Amino acid sequence: MPVPASYNDITQDISLRDFIGWVWYEKEIWLPSRWEEKTASSRVMLRVGSAHYFSVIWVNGIQVMEHEGGHLPFETEISNILKDSAGSLCRITIAVNNTLTLHTLPPGTIQFMEDGTRYPKGYFVQNIEFDFFNYAGIHRPVVLYTTPGIYIDDITVITDTDGNTGIINYVVSVVGSESYSVSVTLRDRQGQVAAHGVETSGHLVVPDAKLWWPYLMHEDPGYLYSLEVMILAKNGNGSVEDIYVLPVGIRTVHISGDQFLINGKPFYFHGVNKHEDYDVRGKGLDWSLIVKDFNLLKWLGANSFRTSHYPYAEEIMDLCDKYGIVVIDECPGVGIKYAESFGNQSLNHHLTVMEELVRRDKNRPSVVMWSVANEPASQLPAAGYYFKTVIGYTKQLDPTRPVTYVSNANYEHDQGAPYVDVICVNSYFSWYHDAGHLEVIQLQLNNQFDLWYEKYQKPMIQSEYGADTIPGFHSDPPLMFTEEYQRIVLENYHAVFDQKKFVIGELIWNFADFMTAQSVTRVVGNKKGIFTRQRQPKSSAYILRDRYLKLANSTGLFK
Repeated sequence: MPVPASYNDITQDISLRDFIGWVWYEKEIWLPSRWEEKTASSRVMLRVGSAHYFSVIWVNGIQVMEHEGGHLPFETEISNILKDSAGSLCRITIAVNNTLTLHTLPPGTIQFMEDGTRYPKGYFVQNIEFDFFNYAGIHRPVVLYTTPGIYIDDITVITDTDGNTGIINYVVSVVGSESYSVSVTLRDRQGQVAAHGVETSGHLVVPDAKLWWPYLMHEDPGYLYSLEVMILAKNGNGSVEDIYVLPVGIRTVHISGDQFLINGKPFYFHGVNKHEDYDVRGKGLDWSLIVKDFNLLKWLGANSFRTSHYPYAEEIMDLCDKYGIVVIDECPGVGIKYAESFGNQSLNHHLTVMEELVRRDKNRPSVVMWSVANEPASQLPAAGYYFKTVIGYTKQLDPTRPVTYVSNANYEHDQGAPYVDVICVNSYFSWYHDAGHLEVIQLQLNNQFDLWYEKYQKPMIQSEYGADTIPGFHSDPPLMFTEEYQRIVLENYHAVFDQKKFVIGELIWNFADFMTAQSVTRVVGNKKGIFTRQRQPKSSAYILRDRYLKLANSTGLFK
């Protein structure tokens, strides 16, 4: 079985495609002899980029860790185990279970079918409350790496500006010794030193700083400096050196009234929602697909996307930093629909997930807002305390970024809306209700915006909208599932967006068609993409391209 990849679509076995439960991966490798020496002072780390959903890892038959949750990395030190088995093959075993319960994130339920006249004994199904396929397996790379015994454990960077001067506040965490020297060097794109420090915490001042700007908001978007952190210490074997290089973009994010400001300038989100999804490999990391998607984003004129509905691979986030694509970074809080999922067990796990996500992505200039959930049952009484706690904890972890979640609840009854910084709303007028009635879109959308804004007085993003479209289906007058229908849906939404000064963004659902569970409402997946699953454009892609490029030019910032 290849890694990284979802296992579901790799074979011809239908039972594996829909399998729920434990699968086992195992690999034997030879390691460098210096890693196994008894006198070796370096740490050997085993890191998994992500595995869905619950993982247990053994090295040479010894359990070394467990991890709950897909979409985020986890790691553990295995140095002592390797020293005890020096000269032998190293066997790495990873068991992965994709079962979802009411307390996982995302939640799900296991339903046993008791009717013996219709189902065999012990028959069960995994029920989910989200509309994408529950791909499983090891989705991102598994790597072994080493660090010295005294090492850089973490770096936190917060940037600011004062006129033309950039300010980088940093904190370096070192583990393994209390006695060491630190050198912090900031280099520009050409490798020239822009600032220097010699403390584990402090601030670097960068005169005439080149700011990190979003794509299409500046002629040189995504400008990154390199922060080189080096520590030098002594141990029993002599000197120890550890070096880490962190890309840093100097930028600020603020909300002022009804405006979302990046570097003090109003920013309008004109972008997409995506999925990590493609033929055969499912959610498995695929560099060719990643690069293709970024080329399409730039062609489209998209300046942003939401990581619907889970954190995306670090490799994707790296390119967002590099190209200036703004990100609303969303955790796997999708499908939280039942009261049992708002209890303390679920809440504590949700807080842990946010801690893992913020630790991973806190230094990324592309990440401008955290999203803690998508379409939860936020009208339930327990949702108020739940989201007040999750949002408050996320702000403690990172006080520099706004926090939101995406709602499709009634504006009067949304218990969590008072605690978000930006109201994000999903709606599908003339699709999931009033199907086929294009004439009601603008009335209903106007009322949606006005009622939410009147109650909460916060900037708003249309975080999802769209219509399923089968490529090549045409009808005039338009019928549902045709390209003409999707085009008119978009045009009606756009007409309303342009009237609302407090609307700060629009994210189409979806960038590309994607796989879902089988149902009578899904014909080989969700077809709301403006591109097919194979990344070919539907006519709506050209509608959005024309609009997004005009929106970019209307800001007056792109030259």
